[in-house]
Amino acid sequence: MHPGTGTTRRTVLAGAAALGAAVTLPLALAPGAAHAAAGEAGALRARWHTLLTGGPGLDLGDERIAAAVARTGKAATTAAEGIDPSRTDGLFADLTSMTLSNHVTTSFKRLATIATAWAVPGTPQHGDTSLRDLLLAGVDWMLTNRYGPGHTRFDNDWDWEIGSALALNDACVLLYDELGAERLERITAAVRHYTPDPNLWRADRQIATGANRVWVSTVVAVNAVLRDDGEALARVRDALSDVEGSGANSVLAFNDRTDGTTGTGEGFYADGSFLQHYKHPYNGGYGKELLNSLSRLLNLLAGTEWTVTDPELDNVRSWVLDGFDPLLARGDVMASVCGREIARPSKQGHASAQTVVEAVLRLIPGFPGGTGDDFTALVKQWIAEDTYRDFLAVTDPASLVAALRIVDSPVPARGPLVAHKQHPRMDKAAHHRPSFALGISAYSSRIYNYESIQNENLHGWHLSDGMVLLYTDDLGHYSEDYWPTVDPTRLPGTTVVTGRPADAAGQRTTSDSDWAGGTALPGTTLGAYGMELRAYGSTLRGLKSWFCLDDVIACVGSGIGADTGAVETVVENRKLRDPGAALLVDGRPAPGGTDWSARLDAVRWLHLEGTGGYIFPERADLRGLREERTAAWREINLKYGTDTLVTRPYLTLWQDHGTAPAGAGYYWLQAPAASAARTRQWSAAPPVRLVSRSTAVHAVRRPADGLLAANFWTAGTAQELTSDGPASALVRPDGRTVTVALSDPTQLRSSVVLDLALPGLTVTAADPRVRTATSGRGLRITADTAGLHGATLNLTLKRS
Repeated sequence: MHPGTGTTRRTVLAGAAALGAAVTLPLALAPGAAHAAAGEAGALRARWHTLLTGGPGLDLGDERIAAAVARTGKAATTAAEGIDPSRTDGLFADLTSMTLSNHVTTSFKRLATIATAWAVPGTPQHGDTSLRDLLLAGVDWMLTNRYGPGHTRFDNDWDWEIGSALALNDACVLLYDELGAERLERITAAVRHYTPDPNLWRADRQIATGANRVWVSTVVAVNAVLRDDGEALARVRDALSDVEGSGANSVLAFNDRTDGTTGTGEGFYADGSFLQHYKHPYNGGYGKELLNSLSRLLNLLAGTEWTVTDPELDNVRSWVLDGFDPLLARGDVMASVCGREIARPSKQGHASAQTVVEAVLRLIPGFPGGTGDDFTALVKQWIAEDTYRDFLAVTDPASLVAALRIVDSPVPARGPLVAHKQHPRMDKAAHHRPSFALGISAYSSRIYNYESIQNENLHGWHLSDGMVLLYTDDLGHYSEDYWPTVDPTRLPGTTVVTGRPADAAGQRTTSDSDWAGGTALPGTTLGAYGMELRAYGSTLRGLKSWFCLDDVIACVGSGIGADTGAVETVVENRKLRDPGAALLVDGRPAPGGTDWSARLDAVRWLHLEGTGGYIFPERADLRGLREERTAAWREINLKYGTDTLVTRPYLTLWQDHGTAPAGAGYYWLQAPAASAARTRQWSAAPPVRLVSRSTAVHAVRRPADGLLAANFWTAGTAQELTSDGPASALVRPDGRTVTVALSDPTQLRSSVVLDLALPGLTVTAADPRVRTATSGRGLRITADTAGLHGATLNLTLKRS
């Protein structure tokens, strides 16, 4: 292979070379290939081949590896059904469309799946000459009839430049020795026709950003290996850091960079947020695909002339620890950051988390020392805690080999995540306790509400209207057809005007409000979160807060109003693992079955078996509904949905604010995973008390330790705490110590001023941006919040 020499600027500083050189393939290469010279294209093909197959040294005597090989063969058998190169309308009978480009990608993916089994020793298809001939005929058919310079692209650019190209590249690597020079040239020319440059994509040659840049870089890289083109590999290496654009579109750098420059807006942020398509939260969609593709690309280039040596590569540690770990709940990626992928049947069943685990497995050898150990402990925990989808029983042979090595390592598993994490860059929060996890989804003037493009996610109207998703030991709750069958107009936690909007109505819309976010005490599971709701398509307005205080979430709403329409706040909407799960209303069993609805007056507490408790300290009038809901995935996804009807049982609880309400509100305590006895106990002595539910401030206090949590919508006072304007704050006494956390959730204020009316306070520690001064009755705290984008500042005080 001929190393590239024409670049005008190396990716990075040479001082980072040690990091890039350390990124080595976590799987065994063919003998003699692991340390092949950088100029040997065959060694790089062997690397990619090993990533696809697990390599030639698979231990078929290990039952787990034998099972993975068997899965590979079974997948190929399914993929090969209906393949017929003699057809004129399509290589596969069910993929004949000349208007839907995903038919082209799916055809190539099936060929790659079949080729993988042909290349993996131990499968029924391994080395089969008839199957080889069928594969070659299939590739020829696609090049003659669908893909290449002589064909007109249609529909989605992604299928032509990324989806089809990735799959064709893989098939080409797997069949390389059987292709012949003429066919190889035809294949690589076809791929280059659509994807010639790792910096650009789409027919009009736009700058590629985020996951799309890594995808097209991977296409160009594998194509370059097939063509023995070192110059193209140099361009791939540099494209990851965007050398041509002086780093503006780097996928390795955070978009909010410490030097004051900004990126494209697409990709990772320092707080772990990931945005794609400009303002859509997408860690569980495009973010996981970026991580997955980058892990493969780093393995391909490691230790060669084209090793990635950008020091920003170290940001991958933060991506994993801040951008993925808090958003995984025992194998399920929180749906609030999965975008339109929640509407794809193939992405349920913890499939997205599998992609994340596989990516981190590939990264571990490239991050030696502390980071590698952290990743190892994390992967061991992820694999162990997901008892719904056994990773070792579903992953591919290559990832299984790496996983077994990690499982057998002496590094202990991390243990369950217990943390409260907010992502102010994408208006999301995650709260993890030992027995549950909870995700809160908001949006603002900075973030879109939901994405519905390509006829996908057609009913995502309220995904960011304060949706609260609860993850318990029912690990399959948001799998098993939740998203097509749940009532999309009554998502848990949301406040809505009743009625059913048109498909995709309001998608890609920002709010008129800036207030979304909160604050958290570091090292605890204590956080305040909120949003000013200004709903799309109606005059609905409202202020919503969630005070996450360890095992209790205090839900507060005020100022809820609309000029027209009936308004509801949804307390819960649960797909029932057990259709007969008992609902207790103030200790009395509600009727079971699937055809129950009732008005529940003056409720003090509720308990839903298998879910937890709900306490209404002020008593509330609620509505309850048990029903079986039937739907097809096609109703929410015309592109990838199926027409098969599925039925699931649900229990929905909501508070009816009436028609055209003004100044309505709510207050309840959610106690996930609490027993009925604990819920009853807390209803008699609430563990959290309401301090304020006005349009100026929401505030609660925890009597056990005196903690005060407040969201200030405007200037206001909550007992001993006063704010000069919008802010979120926590004040936690602990003996003689008082800890204060604060933020500006509007992300617009240059400073936040709090007056804490507690005498005898002195400062023991403070963030550099925090100043204090004595005031009449206590302490004035002035925080410089300019440019912090909603991040929390902290202050520790001591009482005299």
